[in-house]
Amino acid sequence: MISVLSGGTGTPKLLQGMVELVNPEDITVIVNTVENEYFSGVYVAPDVDTVLYTLAGIINENTWYGVKDDSFITHDRLKEIGCPETLKIGDRDRAMKIQKTLLMKEHPLSDAVNIQRLELGIKSRIIPMSNQKSKITITTHLGEMEFHQFLVENQGKPEVHDISYQKVDPTPGLIEKIENSDMVVIGPSNPITSIGPIISAKGVRKALQKTYVVGVSPIVGNKPVSGPAAKFMQAMGHEVSSLGVADIYKDFMDKFIIDLVDRDHQEEIEKLISDVMITHTIMTNVTDKINLARCILGENV
Repeated sequence: MISVLSGGTGTPKLLQGMVELVNPEDITVIVNTVENEYFSGVYVAPDVDTVLYTLAGIINENTWYGVKDDSFITHDRLKEIGCPETLKIGDRDRAMKIQKTLLMKEHPLSDAVNIQRLELGIKSRIIPMSNQKSKITITTHLGEMEFHQFLVENQGKPEVHDISYQKVDPTPGLIEKIENSDMVVIGPSNPITSIGPIISAKGVRKALQKTYVVGVSPIVGNKPVSGPAAKFMQAMGHEVSSLGVADIYKDFMDKFIIDLVDRDHQEEIEKLISDVMITHTIMTNVTDKINLARCILGENV
């Protein structure tokens, strides 16, 4: 059994490769929820929905958010009548969000997600990291901002001074799922705002120390593959490099995979994580995704 810790871009790409090598029923995806919030009256769980849509084969791979070939009639009409949305939500995507919002009136988030997973025909388990609200606060030179205010409204431009988020109780059964896994994979997602909230949930870091953990660096050279990870790592005092990522994960990671361009960091990283593998980590096509998954799984393939 394999558990995967996921944010909303890099790790879902990796999942597309993993399900080609592993029985999807043997994969559990534990997903960041720190960005969850209500928009236009519906509950939006960005990373959870991206994982759902990826494993259902309907993700918009141009944006890694929303449903492919979606329409935006409601979004455009809201703008026309003076109710512009912070997020651009497609019509089919909105229907799923409305359903989740309605389900959550009677069920916790984890149950609502499981109902949607089954309706979409997804065989892998998908577990939100917590059923509790976890608010993230980004302190910038313009003041404190929530995640979407920083990333969408301000396009990620403000200078970041600090990042904080509430520590929450993990979803029931999540700790046991990690401890009973043959392998836990930390995908190439933002280590501060995607993976950080998951490993800070009560008991998760301790559980990771009890199992075999493999991670992939989301930093290649001195830049993140996507997103604002560089600003966030700098704000938290970490070097923007695969070495900086290794330092964040060093107390529980057994094997760390870095890109070919970072081979000069191998010796330093091995002082933190004994098993370091160097390979091509940029995923531009299905072959790249399968090859990276194969490197992670090793003899378990």
